[in-house]
Amino acid sequence: MCKILRRRDVKEPIATPRSPRTPRLSKCSSYQSKSQSQALDSRTPSMSSSTSSAQHYISGSRSNNSSAIYTTGSINRGSFGASISSKTSLSSIRESLPDNPNIYDYSEICAATNNFLAKRYFSSSAAWRCSLHDKDAIVFQRRLRRSIEASRLRERLSLICRSHHASLIKLLGASISGNHVYLVYEYVNGVSLADCLRNPKNPNFTVLSNWMSRMQVAIDIAKGLDYIHNSFELNQNFVHNHIKSTSVIVTDQPSIHARFCHFGTAELCGEIPEYTEMPKSSSSFLSRLKRAGSQSMRFEGTRGYMSPEFRATGIGTQKSDVFAFGVVLLELLSGEEPLRYRLDGEKKDYRRVSLIETAREAMEEEEGKGEEEGEGGGRGSGWLRTWVDRRLKDSFPVEVVENMTRVALDCVDVDPERRPSMRDVGGKISKLYLKSERWSKSMGGLPTDITVSLAPR
Repeated sequence: MCKILRRRDVKEPIATPRSPRTPRLSKCSSYQSKSQSQALDSRTPSMSSSTSSAQHYISGSRSNNSSAIYTTGSINRGSFGASISSKTSLSSIRESLPDNPNIYDYSEICAATNNFLAKRYFSSSAAWRCSLHDKDAIVFQRRLRRSIEASRLRERLSLICRSHHASLIKLLGASISGNHVYLVYEYVNGVSLADCLRNPKNPNFTVLSNWMSRMQVAIDIAKGLDYIHNSFELNQNFVHNHIKSTSVIVTDQPSIHARFCHFGTAELCGEIPEYTEMPKSSSSFLSRLKRAGSQSMRFEGTRGYMSPEFRATGIGTQKSDVFAFGVVLLELLSGEEPLRYRLDGEKKDYRRVSLIETAREAMEEEEGKGEEEGEGGGRGSGWLRTWVDRRLKDSFPVEVVENMTRVALDCVDVDPERRPSMRDVGGKISKLYLKSERWSKSMGGLPTDITVSLAPR
């Protein structure tokens, strides 16, 4: 008689809410208590994530199908399939989470790079692609700007390695030897944004040949920098300090996206002072940076990306990051270098041309022409179209390009107080990205390899 009742209990589920009388349910509810879950986490870390996901799955099944709740804790076939997919998603999430930071021994770095005799990954910097702890990685050699203790290095390294954002390349660990620090980043298969925009072997070709690909790069790097400034460790004021087109890696798997490298370099190399908050006045801001700076902390930045206060003090801040981001945005729009030299036919000499200056001139001409013609912005005069990268073949939404140029010029304002925060910049670019998507869908029936504008060149 008892056996028959058991079988009926298994086959016929009871659609009633859970009762504390059932041993298994009381056991599950005990897992939800805070003290026992903490003890469970300390003994078996992987089990805690499985338990929380199981609770989430049970609560979801309760709202979707109350008959799936069994007093004996058994699960039907549909729920079993869902639990398998839940485990699969859990394993993929666990693999994507950052590992513990590694403090590599200097001998490991030497062995991986063949005593630094291996071919350099970037011709312009000390970087080597190698394998460390069975992971494909890139080792960057940087000079220490000030000494750092091993405990302090471990603390900063563990903090930076906790960063997890789709637009950031992960820092795996570091090693120190003498006056140099060796930063180990994960290897990402891609090409720098500078090489995508300016291919010396084929200047007329670029993989970013359509407008949406460039907007995707813009929104990726904007979100990544916003995460560094505002979302990562809210009680910290992190600075990237190495923003340039060569620090942005463009990948095409499965689609075109952009990721920042070198995050954490400024912190671990001692390039950033202990505080980076922004005072209310620009004069006090510059004087404070000058007091904080010293010859040992100052370093040379990359030409074309340095803000005026950075050139005066040599110390990077979040506002100087915004300035460098604005320059990269202008590169995306025009395809040109931040600084270049052109031959002046009249003077028979080379003249330095600034990308910021040419962008301002194009916007002034565009707005001035628009006021004369009464078109409110000059969307037909062609001045801005002449400045935008010709390889886009005039196939872009003109209004969005104008607004993107204004955002970039706001970022490169001479006064750091007048520059927007990356949170504001990211919000504006997100709205312009949505407008670009609507434009792209409306142009879906037209070929992308011809011009769709009748404006003069």
